[in-house]
Amino acid sequence: MSDKQIPLMNSQMLQDTRGITPLRIEEEMKTSYIDYSMSVIVSRALPDARDGMKPVHRRILYAMNEQGMTPGRAHKKSARLVGEVLGKYHPHGDSAVYQAMVRMAQDFAMRYPLVDGQGNFGSVDGDSAAAMRYTEARMARIASYMMEDIDKETVAFAPNFDESLQEPTVLPAKLPNLLLNGTSGIAVGMATNIPPHHLGELIDGIVELIDNPEAQIIDLMKHVKGPDFPTGAIICGREGIMSAYSTGRGSIVVRARISREAVKTKKDREALIVTEIPYQVNKSDLIIKIADLVHEKKLTGIADLRDESDRKGMRIYIELKKDANPDVVINQLYKHTAMQSSFGVNMLAIVDGVPRVLNLKECLQQYILHRVDVVTKRTQFELRKAEERAHILEGLRIALHNLDAVIALIRKSKTVEDAKAGLMTSFKLSDKQAQAILDMRLQRLTGLERDKIETEYNDLMKIIADLKDILEKKSRVMKMIKKEVLEIKSNHADARRTTFEDSAEEVDMDDLIPEETVAVFLTEQGFVKRISIDAFRSQLRGGRGVMGMTTNDEDQVKSLLVASTHTPLLCFTNFGKAYRLKVYNLPDAAKQAKGRSLATVLDLAEGESVKAMVPVEDFTDKKVYLMMATVNGVVKKTSVSEFQHLKNSSVIAIKLDDGDDLLMVHKTNGEQDVVMATNNGMMIRFSEKDVRPVGRATRGVRGLNLKSGDKVNGFNVVVDNTSLLLCTTFGYGKRTQLTEYRRQKRGGFGVRAIRLKDRKGKKDTVVKSLIVQSGDEVICVTKNGTVNRQEAYAISAQKRAASGVIVQRLDDGDVLIDVARVLKEEK
Repeated sequence: MSDKQIPLMNSQMLQDTRGITPLRIEEEMKTSYIDYSMSVIVSRALPDARDGMKPVHRRILYAMNEQGMTPGRAHKKSARLVGEVLGKYHPHGDSAVYQAMVRMAQDFAMRYPLVDGQGNFGSVDGDSAAAMRYTEARMARIASYMMEDIDKETVAFAPNFDESLQEPTVLPAKLPNLLLNGTSGIAVGMATNIPPHHLGELIDGIVELIDNPEAQIIDLMKHVKGPDFPTGAIICGREGIMSAYSTGRGSIVVRARISREAVKTKKDREALIVTEIPYQVNKSDLIIKIADLVHEKKLTGIADLRDESDRKGMRIYIELKKDANPDVVINQLYKHTAMQSSFGVNMLAIVDGVPRVLNLKECLQQYILHRVDVVTKRTQFELRKAEERAHILEGLRIALHNLDAVIALIRKSKTVEDAKAGLMTSFKLSDKQAQAILDMRLQRLTGLERDKIETEYNDLMKIIADLKDILEKKSRVMKMIKKEVLEIKSNHADARRTTFEDSAEEVDMDDLIPEETVAVFLTEQGFVKRISIDAFRSQLRGGRGVMGMTTNDEDQVKSLLVASTHTPLLCFTNFGKAYRLKVYNLPDAAKQAKGRSLATVLDLAEGESVKAMVPVEDFTDKKVYLMMATVNGVVKKTSVSEFQHLKNSSVIAIKLDDGDDLLMVHKTNGEQDVVMATNNGMMIRFSEKDVRPVGRATRGVRGLNLKSGDKVNGFNVVVDNTSLLLCTTFGYGKRTQLTEYRRQKRGGFGVRAIRLKDRKGKKDTVVKSLIVQSGDEVICVTKNGTVNRQEAYAISAQKRAASGVIVQRLDDGDVLIDVARVLKEEK
């Protein structure tokens, strides 16, 4: 039978005659992966809840202690320490050990660094530390508390990787290091991310829990107010802290600390000064990101940016433009950069060999339980040593009380062994006591030395009684722990660096940005910008206008609307989708500027372009509808309330037939008439009641029946005391009273609205049809970007069959491509 034919057993694995044991691969993979996962979880990636350390950090401190790299002694080369750790305790890469040690020395990475480094240990700009052969290190003074009493049998030791040495499985950890410096790590299927905290606050919380074991998390939070990051900054809101401390998981919003100061060299200018940034944010990358956003015009109002940081501290200088609103710029920085970041808290640690998510109280309880165990074992060790010494002193006292007999016995003995045996037999001494008597110097026989032995013995008996009392009374152990941590607080607690604000809600941009009426330009290639309407002065009919937007031969202005900067816009695309944004989100640019691509403002898909932009003030009004029309004459009516939950993503607004395209969208009240006009000068008027309201993801119905080759180019809502304005490609136009257009049923061919002539050897076509009233103005835009603003009623009112008058004189090769109305109340 071949190897491939060996049968696999489900329950019992039997060896064949050659000693081969068949195994199921899924069971072997499962067992092996679980073993590997637990090794990573327990032995590498997650901290122990007792000392808050991963194995590599614990081994580094232990190796430092063994090498004598303690506070007060000279620094030693980092390479020497890395070699010690690698050779004795941590059989992994040298870079892993060195990088772990480097982080323990960085004051911007750890709230209370445990390693005192000398040399280049990196920076908040992301600079790497110098090579280990150039740097030196020793244990930081505060780190000595982590090792204190390790020589008193307070913690368990285990064999190292080759079983040639012993290493501690946990440190005595007089510091509550799990929360003090925090940690982060990714294991298999789980991760930990614990923020650093303030030493004084943690100790106050520990004392509270010792005094009141039934204290709730809300009681502990009166002392432990929240994380205290080494880089300072500001924590916004308490909800994330409460969630993290209650459940072990939460998201804490952190903002940079920004102040404002006047620019000395320029009048009426302000600068923003950033002195603290969120934890784990790279300062250099942050500055580059700000510069990129300024270049992309996503951040407006910034004139200059530079890094003025030095040894005294961080200082990012952001100079503002003359008319910039500092609150707006600050809000943009928080929104678009890492100056506002979220710290995801996940307080996962190893408890009794098992990973557990701990809340604040459980973290402090694990520390207290560990310290109770350490103090108890230390007391037991000290008691044993005291009892051993007392045992020796008792033997010395016996010898001194029987000095002559002891001397005589020793003198008679032939050997040391005979003397020891005689002492043990004659005076009922132990082996150690007899040896101590034989080792005693003659000078101890003086009266003064004899008194010292008596005094030492009496003092030792008091110590033994006290140590036994400690072991019998847990309250005394707790008092000792409390006393020790309060001593640490008095010696090392400093001022809190991270402060708090009530909430992290964005500043309301509507309150910061002044409200004004603007003209919004959109080109065929999707470039958009807004310009204050005051930039265009009113002209007489037939003028040449002024430049409103720079275009090139491949691009041209497609549409124009006038709205307030605070007005929400619904942007409808050729894919039948709708997006929502505020007008002030569009780039503000000069008249001659090209603008910015809408793809940088909206999350448009490849090939998607905006066809219509509709201002909507109230999305909750169910009596307001959106009437949509396509170039193939399809109309659809949908309530604006269907779009009220549209925020940052897009939704389907209309289903389009193949070859059809969205033309225009208007707001209606459900009772109005609408008119549709075509390129060939046909127009139909019908009641919107003929179109029933439908949901967003629907097609619509036939509004105008088109003749071959014709397309819809105008779609408007009828308003009382208004006229219909039609403008043609070659700059002609006219107004016609809407009373000349009778109401029809939707779906008809309509009636003739204007007589089109051949001009310059080409047939003229209708560009746009608008509803205007007395006092309105219109803005005409040409292919080359020329803009003309004039009174709407300065254009002659004519009958339906008339061909119109000159509305705008055009340069050779230029044509009229769009016309927009400036509402009477917006003037």
